[in-house]
Amino acid sequence: MALDGKVAVVTGGGSGLGEAIALRLSKAGARVAVLEIDLDAARLTADLAGGVAVRCDVSDSSSVDGAAAEVERELGPIDVWVNNAGVAAAAQAQRIADAAERQLAEAAAGAVATPLDALVRLPDDEWRTMLAVHLDGTFYGTRAAARSMARRGGAIVNIASVCGVEGCVGYPHYSAAKAGVIGFTRSVAKELAVQRIRVNAVAPGFLETAGAGIEENSLRIAQRLRTPLGRFGRKEEIAATVEFLASDDAGFFIGETLNVNGGLVTT
Repeated sequence: MALDGKVAVVTGGGSGLGEAIALRLSKAGARVAVLEIDLDAARLTADLAGGVAVRCDVSDSSSVDGAAAEVERELGPIDVWVNNAGVAAAAQAQRIADAAERQLAEAAAGAVATPLDALVRLPDDEWRTMLAVHLDGTFYGTRAAARSMARRGGAIVNIASVCGVEGCVGYPHYSAAKAGVIGFTRSVAKELAVQRIRVNAVAPGFLETAGAGIEENSLRIAQRLRTPLGRFGRKEEIAATVEFLASDDAGFFIGETLNVNGGLVTT
């Protein structure tokens, strides 16, 4: 029970990767608070994890601060905070799907001639929403966690992405947001280490869940084939990495980004 008795917060814990993380931390002994904009979804995960559900919009700093205060009232000071909440780039995936399919066919023939036009067709509101949820949300969550952990230390784990490491073609907003998470993690980790608050990140590769809004088609198959291990990652594998970084076993990890991507990117 690596996290026995510790209070752990998971944002975006109502489904998918967040749910897997919440259940993994609960299994490790943590008392879990599931933060989610959809309170009903949060309650479902919290019931499975034996924890509490709190409604939270991570793009709103006052909502995050209020959620942190509610967790402290319900469970006590926070020991672990996982910034996982995010939004999928589904609209962008659909917008560029036809051009991406043509590019894939052209690449197989030896020369790509079709412009993707992903950047020029990306609307302002989707850019702002992506950064507000992923990057602003990580900032607000980390700040709230640091306030709670200031006197006793703790661990903060930020969910980045392989797109933040190498940049994913066609998804400049998602790539920028996740690259920002990595840079933010490195900066605040050095600052907070003196307070015994460890901050690290996990950068998953392509997962079995359709997190990018792409269904099993030729593009999705190409993603899988690009991965040297020859398969997509499982959310349980990412959750296990989060548990490690949250535990005392990772006591000498400061500002690191663990690339869990089946060999897609090695650094």
